[in-house]
Amino acid sequence: QVQLVESGGGLVQAGGSLRLSCAASGSIARLNAMGWYRQAPGKQRELVATITSGGSMQYDDSVKGRFAISTDNVKNIVYLQMNNLKPEDTAVYYCYAKSRYGMDYWGKGTLVTVSS
Repeated sequence: QVQLVESGGGLVQAGGSLRLSCAASGSIARLNAMGWYRQAPGKQRELVATITSGGSMQYDDSVKGRFAISTDNVKNIVYLQMNNLKPEDTAVYYCYAKSRYGMDYWGKGTLVTVSS
C-alpha cells in the first residue's frame, strides 16, 4: 500500500505562485510514476504533470512553461511548482502514484483557488 498526503494549496491572486507537495509513504519502492491531476467544479479530473522513476516528465499543454514537477527522492516527496497562475487553474489538485504492478493510488486532494 501507498499513502499520499498533499499540502500547499490555498488562495492566490492571478499571476501568483504556489508550490504543492505530496508526501508518499508505504511501498515506495514499487512506484514507477508519480504526478498531479486536478478537477475543477463540474469538470472531469485531468492530468497536470507526471514524472517517472527514470525522470521523464509529462505536462498538460495548458500548464507547460508555467508549472514544474520535481521530486525529492530522499524525503519521498513530489512537488508541483505553479507559477503565473490563472483563474482557470482553480481546482482540487490530487497527488497520484502508479506502481510497477499497475496499481493506482490517490491522495485526498488540496484546493487551489486563483482569484482574478
